[in-house]
Amino acid sequence: MVLTTPLAEAACRKSGLSVVDMLSPFSLFKKIDVPVRTASDQPYRLQMFKIRMVYASDVRKQDYEVADQRIKPVVSEANESALPDLLSDPPQLEDVLSKPEAELCPLWIKKFNRALMRTLSFSEHETFDHPVACLLVVSSKDNEPISKFVDLFNTNQLPSLLNEGIMDPQILKHYLILHDQQDGPQEIAMNILAEMKSTLGLNDCKLLCINSSTEADGADAENSWLPYKSHGLHNQDGACWLNTDDLNEIKDFMQDLASNHIIPYMEQKIRVLNQQVATTRKGFRNQIKNLWWRKRDDVPEAANGPMYTFTSIESQIRVLGDYAFMLRDYELALSNYRLLSTDYKLDKAWKRFAGVQEMSGLCYFMLDQSRKDAEYCLDSAFSTYLRIGSSGKRNATRCGIWWAEMLKTRGQYREASSVYYRVSNEEPSLHSAVLLEQAACCYVLSKPPMLRKYGFHLVLAGNSYYISDQKQHAVRAYRNALFVYKQHPWSYINDHVHFNVGRWYGVLGIFDVAIKHLLEVIACSHQSLTTQSMFLNDFFHFVQSMGKKFDVYKLQLPVINMPSLRVIYEDHRTYASDADVNVSESIWQELEEEMIPSSSIVRTNWLEKSPDLRKYKDSCVCVVGEAVKVRIELRNPLQIPVVVSCISLICQLSTSLDASSAVNSVLTTGAGEDIANTKPAISTFEDDGNNFTVSKLDIVLGGSETKSVQLEVTPKVEGILKLHGIRWTLSDLLVGYQYFEFDTKRKTKKGKKGPRRTLSNTLIVIKGLPKLTGCIDHLPTNAFAGDLRLLKLNLRNQSEYAVKNIKMKLSHPRFVIPGDLSEVDFEFPQCLRKHVQSEISTVSTKRTQGDAKGLLFTFSQDIKIQEGATFSWPIWFHAATPGNFSLYISLYYEMESPSEITYRTLRMHYNIEVMTCACI
Repeated sequence: MVLTTPLAEAACRKSGLSVVDMLSPFSLFKKIDVPVRTASDQPYRLQMFKIRMVYASDVRKQDYEVADQRIKPVVSEANESALPDLLSDPPQLEDVLSKPEAELCPLWIKKFNRALMRTLSFSEHETFDHPVACLLVVSSKDNEPISKFVDLFNTNQLPSLLNEGIMDPQILKHYLILHDQQDGPQEIAMNILAEMKSTLGLNDCKLLCINSSTEADGADAENSWLPYKSHGLHNQDGACWLNTDDLNEIKDFMQDLASNHIIPYMEQKIRVLNQQVATTRKGFRNQIKNLWWRKRDDVPEAANGPMYTFTSIESQIRVLGDYAFMLRDYELALSNYRLLSTDYKLDKAWKRFAGVQEMSGLCYFMLDQSRKDAEYCLDSAFSTYLRIGSSGKRNATRCGIWWAEMLKTRGQYREASSVYYRVSNEEPSLHSAVLLEQAACCYVLSKPPMLRKYGFHLVLAGNSYYISDQKQHAVRAYRNALFVYKQHPWSYINDHVHFNVGRWYGVLGIFDVAIKHLLEVIACSHQSLTTQSMFLNDFFHFVQSMGKKFDVYKLQLPVINMPSLRVIYEDHRTYASDADVNVSESIWQELEEEMIPSSSIVRTNWLEKSPDLRKYKDSCVCVVGEAVKVRIELRNPLQIPVVVSCISLICQLSTSLDASSAVNSVLTTGAGEDIANTKPAISTFEDDGNNFTVSKLDIVLGGSETKSVQLEVTPKVEGILKLHGIRWTLSDLLVGYQYFEFDTKRKTKKGKKGPRRTLSNTLIVIKGLPKLTGCIDHLPTNAFAGDLRLLKLNLRNQSEYAVKNIKMKLSHPRFVIPGDLSEVDFEFPQCLRKHVQSEISTVSTKRTQGDAKGLLFTFSQDIKIQEGATFSWPIWFHAATPGNFSLYISLYYEMESPSEITYRTLRMHYNIEVMTCACI
C-alpha cells in the first residue's frame, strides 16, 4: 500500500509517471536469493518474489461493472492490432499443428486472464490482497516532512477495509523521502533523512533521488514503464528526466525493501501466528473442543457465513496460510488451509470454504504430490462458488482459469478445454469468447488433435466476439476454423462460417475478401428460400459497394453442367438441322459406306490411310464462315429466379499461313498448354472481331430450373480455333467465367514411348468450302398406311463455288423413293407399277438383303448446283406399312474448285409415324 503527498507525485509527473508507475518495474525479483525460515527450523532460499504496489485509494472491493470496463480495453487493443493479420491468407492445418502453445494462444489472452483475476482484488474472504506493508512517500519540498508522514497514515485517509476491521491496520511502515534533483542540492534531503531516522526509526527511512538527467532524452527509461502506466499519466512532450543512476537507485531501493524489510516481516509474522494457532487449534484436545463449540451453535446458512474480523482465529489462520504460500512454504500453507476448511464448512461460510479449497488445490499442484487431490479441491471450490450465486461467479471463473492452467502444465489439454468451457458459461459474452478461444487452443494441442472440437469452439468464440462488438476478433476466430470444415461435407456449418466471415469482412470495409467468402455460399441449394435470399442480397450489396464489375472464376451461379458439354462443328459432314446432329455417327457411317468413294491415290501399303484423311486424323476441322456450336446446360441451384445475360464463348483464334501448319501446331501441343490445367486469366482472351464473332444470349433461370443453351462462334480467317470456356454476367453486377473441361483421348501405339493426345477444344479452321442446305418440303410426320404423296427435295448452295457429282442415299426406300423430273405431274410413280421396269438411267437400285443399307440414288453427271442457286427434285413418299420409323437421308457432293476437302455430305433425319388405316 502506497501513500504519497501531492508534491511527491508532481516530481514523478515530470517524466510522465506516478510514484507507483515509477516503482513497479522493479517490483519483480527473479533471483532475489534470500534465506527464509518460517515455522520450521530448516531455512530455505527464496529465489523469486514480487511486490504489488497499490495506492491506498485503490484498496477497495471493485464493482464488477466498473472492473469489466477496465478489462474491455485489453481486448479492444488486440482487436485493432488484429486487422492487418486479417488481410493475409487463413491458416491451414499444417500451420496450426506446427505452432507451439505460445503462438497458438495470443499473448494478449494471458494479459486478459490476469486482468480478469484482478477484478477480485481485496476480497473479504481471503487475505492475499491485504496490505503487508505501507510505503509512505513525501517530497523533500514538503513543509515539515516528519509531520507529513504522520498525517499520511491518519485513520481518515486509510482504506475503509482497514477501518472496518476486515484488514489488520498494524502493518509494516516504511518511510521514503523523494528528492527532485532539479529542485536543489541533495544536502537538504540528507538533513531531512537524518531527522527522519532519529524520529521514525533508523532502518525504516530511505532517501531516493530522481530526475538527475540534464536533458529530457530518457527514451529507454520511458519504455521501461510503458506497461505500468495504469493511472493514465502520460507526459505530453514525451520527456523523461530519469537517467541510468536514477534507475539503479530505484532498483537498489526496491531490492532493499523486499529482502531486508518485507520478507523478514512476513517471516516473523508467520512464526508468531503459527505459535498462536498451535496453542489454540492444533492438537487432538483443541480440535475436539473446537468441534464441540461449533456444533453447539445453530449457525444460519449464508454465502459468507458469520462476520470474521482480522482478530478472529479463522482470519489469523488464513493470513498464516496466505503468507506461507507467498513465501513458497506450501506444506505449511496446505496444513492451515485444510484446518480452515473444516471450520468454514461447519460455519456454513461457503465462500470462505471455497476460497480455502481453491488454495488447497494450488498447494497440492505446487507440491506435485497428489493430482487427484488437487483436482478434487479445485472442483469442489468451483462448484461451491457457483452454488453461492451471482456473488461467487467471478471467483468460480478465477478458480477455473487456475484449474485449466494446472491441467495444461501437466499436458492434460483435453481436460483443460472442458474446464474453460464450463467457466465460459458463467461469464458475459466478451469474457466467454476469450475463454472459448482458449478451450479451442487446448483441443488442437491435445494428443491426437481434436480438430472438430477446435473448430466448433472457435465458432462459438467468434459468435460471442461479434455480440460484444469485437468484429476483428470475430473474423479472426471464424477464419481460423475454416480449414476444419473445408474438406468435410458439413454444408450447413460451412455455409454459416463462410457467410459470417464474408458479412463481417464487409462490415469492416474489406469488400474483396467479403465477396470471396460469400461466393462459397451463393449456390446453397440445400438452404431454405429465406436463407438463400439473405445470402444473395448480402452478396449483391457488397458487390455494388465495390463500385465496379469484376471477373469471378468458377462462379457457381448458375452451375455449369460440364458433362452436358457438346461441341458441334461441320467439316466434310454437314447437317440439315440441329436435331440431326444427335443421331449416332455409326448410323451415318453405315448409311454412307457405299456412297463415299474410296481414295484413288496410290499408297505405299494397304495399312496407310489416304493423305487427306491422314492429314486431319488427330484434329477437328471447321470451315471459315461456318458457325461452331457449343451446347451446354446451365442450372439455377437456388429457389430464386436469376438473370443471366451476355452468355458467350471464350475463344482464341491463332492465324497461320496454311492449314498444314495449323495441323502441325495442333499435333505438337503439349499437356502444359491445356486450358483446363493452366486456367489463364480471362483478360487474356479479349474478343477479336477481326478473326471471329461470337453470339450472346440472355436468359432468366427460374428457381431450380435447368436450361440448355447453344452458343456459337464463327471464324473469319484460317488458323487454330481454341474453345476455352464460357462467360456470363450475373444480374448486371459481375462477370462469371469457367473453362471447359474436355475429355482427352489417349492412344498408345506399339513401339511408341508416350501417348498421343487429341485436344477436343482445338479446331483447325480451313478456308471456305461449298455447302448445301436442304430439306424435303411437306414431309408428313404422321400418315395413314397406303398414303402416297409427291414431295420435293429442295437444295440450296449458299457458297461461292459450284458443286457436282451429287448422290443420295436413303435408309428406307419402301417409304421414300426418288423420282424423276418427268414425274412432277404424275399421281403414281412409274417405279411402283407392277411389272414395270424403271427406265430412268440415273437411278441405281443397289439393294442389300432386307434393305439394310438402303437405296443409293445417283444424280446425273450434268447436274451442278451453282453458287447461290436452288435445286429441286421430286420425291415420292409412300406409307408402306404401319409403325414408327426413322428416315435417314445423306447427300454426297463434290467441290468443283480445288480444296483441301474434296467432298462433303448433307445429312437429314426425319421421324415418321404410319398409322393403320381403318377399312370401311
